[in-house]
Amino acid sequence: MSGAPTSPSPARLLLRGGTVVDTDPHVTARPDTDVLIEHGVIAAVGHGLSAEGAEVLDARERIVLPGFVDTHRHVWQSVLRAVAVDSDLGDYLGLVLGRLSPAMRPEDVYAGNLVGALECLDGGITTVQDFSHVQHRAEHGDAAVRGLRAAGIRAVFGYGYPPFDPAARDPRHVRDLRERLFAGDGPDDLVTLALAPGGPSYTPIELVEEDWQLAADLDIPLAVHVGSGPVARRPIEALRERGLLNARTLYVHGNSLPDDELAMIADSGGALSIAPAIEAQMGHGAPMINRARALGLVTGLGVDVVTSTPGDMFSLLRAALLTSQLADGERLFAADVLRMATIGGAAALGLADRIGSLAVGKQADLVLLRTDTVNMVGAAHDPAGAVVASAHPGNVDTVLVAGRTVKQAGRLTHPARIEAVTAARSAAEHVAAAI
Repeated sequence: MSGAPTSPSPARLLLRGGTVVDTDPHVTARPDTDVLIEHGVIAAVGHGLSAEGAEVLDARERIVLPGFVDTHRHVWQSVLRAVAVDSDLGDYLGLVLGRLSPAMRPEDVYAGNLVGALECLDGGITTVQDFSHVQHRAEHGDAAVRGLRAAGIRAVFGYGYPPFDPAARDPRHVRDLRERLFAGDGPDDLVTLALAPGGPSYTPIELVEEDWQLAADLDIPLAVHVGSGPVARRPIEALRERGLLNARTLYVHGNSLPDDELAMIADSGGALSIAPAIEAQMGHGAPMINRARALGLVTGLGVDVVTSTPGDMFSLLRAALLTSQLADGERLFAADVLRMATIGGAAALGLADRIGSLAVGKQADLVLLRTDTVNMVGAAHDPAGAVVASAHPGNVDTVLVAGRTVKQAGRLTHPARIEAVTAARSAAEHVAAAI
């Protein structure tokens, strides 16, 4: 089952009369505003734009905003939903990565990535960083990439090695996948490649150096989990001592890192992905957002794992807002977390020149939310606040990726969405036998 979306984006598409919420340089709401899209790119934003030669989409009673950016998710785990809701980090690692990951067949990974990416699109997440550490065999990597591409989502595929399967560590697989599936990588490709290694917190520094060199050889960015230990108590300092700090690295979590190491990340031009729901649920440590903001760290939000938390950005926005009020620091506002979910996430993934806001010239990755629903009545008072505090995936009416409609009138347009769900259920049943 490929089910790859085939419908092209219209040459000109006009979103007419919506409440446009942009996020850069700051969050603003503009009622009764049009957005003109030409060949998948935002061409104009304003009042009363000409509709000549354009397909017109009525955006009245809709909030129009940039697509959400999820900067850290293990998409393959979509077929393991809710398997670890009551687990702490140790239990999760033992069950999901120790027992269930080895049971995943390539077809299970494909099914998980396809249905997981469709879940993202259904909830208005148009870009996801897929930290894929299920590559027990080379075929798993191929299946994961095919699943993302079949969904039609914008994604950064992070090739990772399974943490508890040392035999699966083979850089040749990464090089081969790069050559076969990403040989023609360009700025218009929806799915791009990154390396997602174990990193200095969990891997001997000699292997870390090999991984960083591999990423440099392939000219791809890095995504890595970080914390204080168990291998390196000061992992960022360990990277600095080896000359490995660079601006193309996305660090995930980092709750146990001291401020001086977070400052090293900021000084290097690196970025941080925070998963506030998982970090609270699994006991990673104190909330991170206020610390990161105080140090000037580029920061995005990540769902992380649907084994334990919801997979939509609306739940994540509220988790970010509420957990951050528990920490010391400057008060966080709804607009702050909305920026993290859009332009902040785009910057964290090195994509801010292409997505994350409604600037002319950017890719038309957009979300339209219904405001004529019981939970969004009164959204005109504070549209951005309503997105953060009130909206849910059921309000997502229309989703565009590079100007192509992937959800319309509240329904995914993917031609194989039913088959994707059926295959994901079959994969879930197969893996359940390993529990």
